[in-house]
Amino acid sequence: MIRFENVDFRYSEDRPIIDNLSFHVPKGDFVALIGANGAGKSTISRLINGLLHPTGGHVYLNGKDTLKTPSSVLARDCGFLFQNPDRQICENTVRDEVAFSMKVQGLPKDKIEERAAQVIKTFELDPEWFPFSRSRGERQRIALASVLACEPELLILDEPTTGLDYLECIRIMDYVTELNRKKGITVLMVSHDMELVQSYARHVLVLNHGTIVGQGPTNEIMKNMDVLKKARVLPAQIPELTLRFSDEFKDVFTVEEMLDALLARSGKGGPK
Repeated sequence: MIRFENVDFRYSEDRPIIDNLSFHVPKGDFVALIGANGAGKSTISRLINGLLHPTGGHVYLNGKDTLKTPSSVLARDCGFLFQNPDRQICENTVRDEVAFSMKVQGLPKDKIEERAAQVIKTFELDPEWFPFSRSRGERQRIALASVLACEPELLILDEPTTGLDYLECIRIMDYVTELNRKKGITVLMVSHDMELVQSYARHVLVLNHGTIVGQGPTNEIMKNMDVLKKARVLPAQIPELTLRFSDEFKDVFTVEEMLDALLARSGKGGPK
């Protein structure tokens, strides 16, 4: 789905942002891109959808070379949820906002109306709402609904839960996960929230100064302190805690698994 081949990106010769980067994200995966500020995460996101072009190497989205493919064509395959929904929303009603990107893509009117109604119902939105009068969580749901109405094959989430409370966060991420599992939408999530990464991503790419210093299944990366230290990132709380314990806790990554392990250790067994 996404392929980087020896990609460089720089604003000047002495300022490399991405340096000889190569990786592959297969179709249907859920991958988190992590690293400290300035690691190159947002730059990679914009290279994927053609908003930026590599200064060296090639980026492929669904087999299309982004250097040779207009961003308007790439947008049919790639949906992008901004960190701040206010930079994405541009219409005065939810109905018009959800329909906007489909109109730009030239979909038939009946198809636009059908998809818009379905997405608005799924996200429990009022089509007559003025988006900017709604809460932060509702605006994020509106933005996500407008992206998913176009049925992209790839969804890029740039810090998708910033400013949301716990319930709003879970609501959005559970919906994205369902799309990933049931419809095979590929998800690339940029996040500083390691609890979110641990809970939802299947694989992780770890960045530091524009290069990959580690990649692999989420559970393996969360307990690889050498890799996380290079990227100046702390693991999620439960994996970090279990590193201090014995091998009995080596397969523990969640609160529920920790509770079961502690009950088993005490001789009381897990929950019935």
